[in-house]
Amino acid sequence: MFATRTTPHHVTCHPPPCMGLLCVACSAAGEDTSDHRISMGGELKAVGLPRTNSTAEFAPLGDDKEVEYFFASDASAIVEHTDRVIYLLDDDVATVGAEGILTIHRLKRSVDDTHNREITTLKMEIQEIMKGSYTSFMQKEIFEQPESVVNTMRGRINFDSEVVVLGGIKDYLGEIRRCRRLLLIACGTSYHSAIATRQLLEELTELPVMIDLASDFIDRSTPIFRDDVCFFISQSGETADTLMALRYCKSRNALIVGVTNTVGSSICRESHCGVHINAGPEIGVASTKAYTSQVISLVMFALMMAEDRISSQPRRSEIIQGLKNLPDQIKEVLALDDEIKDISKHVYEKKSMLVLGRGYNYATCMEGALKIKEITYMHSEGILAGELKHGPLALVDKGMPIIMLCMRDNTYTKTMNAVQQVTAREGQPIIICNKGDKESAKFGSRVLEIPKTVDCLQGLLAVIPLQLLSYHVALLRGCNVDCPRNLAKSVTVE
Repeated sequence: MFATRTTPHHVTCHPPPCMGLLCVACSAAGEDTSDHRISMGGELKAVGLPRTNSTAEFAPLGDDKEVEYFFASDASAIVEHTDRVIYLLDDDVATVGAEGILTIHRLKRSVDDTHNREITTLKMEIQEIMKGSYTSFMQKEIFEQPESVVNTMRGRINFDSEVVVLGGIKDYLGEIRRCRRLLLIACGTSYHSAIATRQLLEELTELPVMIDLASDFIDRSTPIFRDDVCFFISQSGETADTLMALRYCKSRNALIVGVTNTVGSSICRESHCGVHINAGPEIGVASTKAYTSQVISLVMFALMMAEDRISSQPRRSEIIQGLKNLPDQIKEVLALDDEIKDISKHVYEKKSMLVLGRGYNYATCMEGALKIKEITYMHSEGILAGELKHGPLALVDKGMPIIMLCMRDNTYTKTMNAVQQVTAREGQPIIICNKGDKESAKFGSRVLEIPKTVDCLQGLLAVIPLQLLSYHVALLRGCNVDCPRNLAKSVTVE
């Protein structure tokens, strides 16, 4: 990606048809390209493009010959200098010469090259990528979640009429309803958001739902059919494994739906349709607010799919009202920060931690364990409580920190059985339960009570104490919470 303060609003070749900056289609077809021009800010500058060449040059026009370019891997790096960017495509090589001439060269030419290059105007503000009064970006992004979930739902849910519209996929809704199956493919935190919504998608769409890690998916050469619908979830929209899986599915004519937080990213450009989660810039490596916004985006998709099914209307109404109350409930959970900080003082010196739950909260366990792993460097594992007796119970003793999610949903009785299995072996679990749940609280060495909401949304509240716990433990262990070792924000390497 590059940005410039003097670059025009769009760049395209004339006359059509042509292939972006390079006139590939015209030159490949044997047409004379000597008269092709590149439109720059309303003026035309003649550019000679020999048939054997795939290079375009740009130079400042008019009396003002000064131009300033910025090259970066992410738009947030240059937002304080300019809000106008062009995203380079795969196989682009861009150079700036001594006289301020920008040259873009295409290493490969293909028939589906884009016809023009849009200059995108960034909507983010400089304040969004500054820490403000917070000590770290991770802390800031955790505490931004009441606002980020509102931004994800803004303009998409009418809470009075209970109508849900995702503009990016509404034209494809009929095709999705007729599909053979839904595939949700992602990595890391995005994969956990897929697990968190699988049960609801199965319930409201009545379609088979497959969840896959992108790296495993491409290793298996999974059969894909033209009536499959494949969701690719990524905060950055640039995750290499997810992109490879996307191209694999696209080559087999499946419908591709992107769910990202970055406009203009590779997954955005290569998807047939999609949802922008609108969580705002996420600078910290450990994803927090993007996780909650991804889950809400997939929940809204499920609500759209069930809008014409009479039997699902009570369930839809319950979930929509739960979404309406969610921002205020998140603020209640964030108010537990001091209690969570106190708990962190009792566990930060341990070498390992287990997080247990089941049902909708299994994904919460996995996501919470991942946060602890990547930020504190402490070994942690998210375990399905139903699997406790199939091996993990051997790890339980009075010295092992164990967090258990005990929510009043249809798995409550089974979860409480797991709690009793742990306490019978001298385990001292930290219980996260609903407000007023005295039965669960009596089994915990420490208890965190969070508001009760709809079962499919409860994980959005339960994950926040785990985010805060990982943050405070990391500080006590002297770790860099924003830039954990060996990790980067956009996993773009293969």
